[in-house]
Amino acid sequence: MTELPKNLKYNKEYSWVKIEEGIATIGVIKPLGEMTGEFVFLELPKKGDKVKRGEKYLGLEAAKWTGEINSPLTGEIIDVNMSVFDEPTKLNDEPYKEWIIKLKMSNPEETKELLSAEEAEKQDWSKQG
Repeated sequence: MTELPKNLKYNKEYSWVKIEEGIATIGVIKPLGEMTGEFVFLELPKKGDKVKRGEKYLGLEAAKWTGEINSPLTGEIIDVNMSVFDEPTKLNDEPYKEWIIKLKMSNPEETKELLSAEEAEKQDWSKQG
């Protein structure tokens, strides 16, 4: 079982969320990288894109896996971390330091659906996605 940072929230689709003043910073959790291997390519959204909870916000290619990650929240993307596009392995090396997008939430009520670290640690991440 992977220990997850207690100051973050999680969804069941491999994302972590940090919420500050209506802005959600979103990244991917360490178990995703452990399961898929080293990330080799990212398909990032664009600043200004709108995304709905449950819709794709990230395309990922890894050594053993290719797939999509769905957004844990609805809103407008106000920033994209382009440094992870240039070096996707940063997401493997420091998954809780390297974020992917910052989202201006349009429905803060959705945060109630997110999991605490304790709840997320009980997930069997290998059976997700």
